[in-house]
Amino acid sequence: MIKKWIYLFAVFVFILSSAGAYRAEAATQMELSSRIEGVLVVDVSKSMLSSDPNGLSNEAMKMFVDMSSIKGDKIGVIAYGNDVESKKDLTRIQTEADKQAIKGFIDSLGKYNNTDISVGVAEALKFLDTGHESGYIPLIVVLADGNNDLDKTKPKTNQQADEQLAQSVVDAKAKGYPIYVIGLNADGKLNKQLLQNIAAGTNGKFFETNNAADLPGILSEIFADHLMLKMVPVKDVTATEEFQDVPFTVPNENVLEANISLISSKPVELKLVDPSGKEVAIPSDNISLTKSKNYSMLKLLNPVQGNWTLKVKGFPQDKVDVKLVFNNDLQLKLAPLVKNIKTGDTVKIEAFFEDNGKKIVNKDLYPTLKASLFVKDSASGKTEEIPLKAGDKGFFGEFKAGDSASYELTVKAEGNSFFRETKPQTIEVATTGGKDIEPVAGDVSPSPSKNSIPWLYIAIAAAVVFLLAVPSFSYASKKKKENRGFSGQIVVEIMDEETGVSTEPKVKKLKAFKGEFHLRQLFLLDQEFSETDQITFVPITDNTLLLLNKSSCTIDMGGELIDAETGHRLRRNDKLCIHLPELHKAIYIENVS
Repeated sequence: MIKKWIYLFAVFVFILSSAGAYRAEAATQMELSSRIEGVLVVDVSKSMLSSDPNGLSNEAMKMFVDMSSIKGDKIGVIAYGNDVESKKDLTRIQTEADKQAIKGFIDSLGKYNNTDISVGVAEALKFLDTGHESGYIPLIVVLADGNNDLDKTKPKTNQQADEQLAQSVVDAKAKGYPIYVIGLNADGKLNKQLLQNIAAGTNGKFFETNNAADLPGILSEIFADHLMLKMVPVKDVTATEEFQDVPFTVPNENVLEANISLISSKPVELKLVDPSGKEVAIPSDNISLTKSKNYSMLKLLNPVQGNWTLKVKGFPQDKVDVKLVFNNDLQLKLAPLVKNIKTGDTVKIEAFFEDNGKKIVNKDLYPTLKASLFVKDSASGKTEEIPLKAGDKGFFGEFKAGDSASYELTVKAEGNSFFRETKPQTIEVATTGGKDIEPVAGDVSPSPSKNSIPWLYIAIAAAVVFLLAVPSFSYASKKKKENRGFSGQIVVEIMDEETGVSTEPKVKKLKAFKGEFHLRQLFLLDQEFSETDQITFVPITDNTLLLLNKSSCTIDMGGELIDAETGHRLRRNDKLCIHLPELHKAIYIENVS
């Protein structure tokens, strides 16, 4: 007698959001940097009747839809035979009804003669080329056996199909579209090499299956790999006639969603107990339950922090295998570094998490993670790992510059459920070592010759004329500058970097100012912000301001340190952050002229 198995995969997609106030432009809609833009590509040729007789491809696609975020993710579907037979454009999921519409489309797919995988992959690239949006993470999931069977009544040859597929793989890699391939092999005729090449050539992954029980693990790994997450094994149980407890923990109060998927060919009974010990109704306002032929999906919205218990009763003696995936929206940032240092200088390192552009201050988060600084020597190519210490506000450490001309610095943080790394920053090192610094070409001064002397006199005469003209020109320019007015407006918001709490965004129109103004003058800031008196703004055009920083504050734009001592142009829609280290505060500014 074939033993039945129930596989329970608790796939917790935890999307954390900052408790601080959002920026003005994000006030009406949360912007998650971990939103998925997924295109599902499925072979619907009649050969799949033997390679996928149980319809695992449809079940996998529907599970992918159910695992996605209830608000924000985008999913499209392409069904191919010899041509693209049917397709559903990328759909932004905002409600359960949106998910049901996609799953209904999947259930409606028929079977067709002939197969050409190259057309399905090429169409997926077109989907992402035309529908990709900033802030979304694109990926393609192909479900197929990999065997081509072209329509012989059409002129396309096998060689042309192979060439088209090869070009699509090259293009997908160049555009950053990883392709994850699920090979369906019930009949043992899987073209494994072809499918592996597609995945490997695009930085994706290949999976092989003919068992519905594999699907949650495969899809969990796709989500985990794509969003830099880690699957966490938890307690396994064996079902009896009584409910079995499967405990799990919601790590903090910022979790938006948790997904629990269960695989079983027999009905499974579920109960859910919250951290207070109260049983929660399934379904209810914040808990939904969806079912398909081979699985059930339990989704918790905004679950409270603490220890939960899922109670499962299934077919006696069936094994229950539990896996977790925590998905969060935190981005790891490396504080701007001084770009030019000398050999032997010590560079202070600070890295921290941001959520929606806000620095996260959380004493319970950072100590649970291991963080290291990775320093790559540009000359030797060797990389040194330096452990960082965790605090309430981030990770801290230091690095001492050696003899190399430059170093590339990256910070990586890793926990039980996810990992993140920062964008690399490069610092230049002045390594004179007692030697004279060779002048660059523009600094070389050739010794005068007889032929150069007349030109010297001409240059001196021109300089005299210029100096006589400068005062009058300078005076006129100064009067014009003093009378130049401002237009547009600036949005300012102040964040306490110790608590992560921000003020409400303030908008100030600029038309009342002439010539120049300083930041404290504009927003009537308290005396504690007197340092910002040395940060001034001068109008250049109707939409552009010149920012001058004579203070000790540091200013960054998009995480990159900017040098505004001699002036930095602040154009329309530019955003920057002014750090006041003594106050442990940051001022966020946006020019919305």
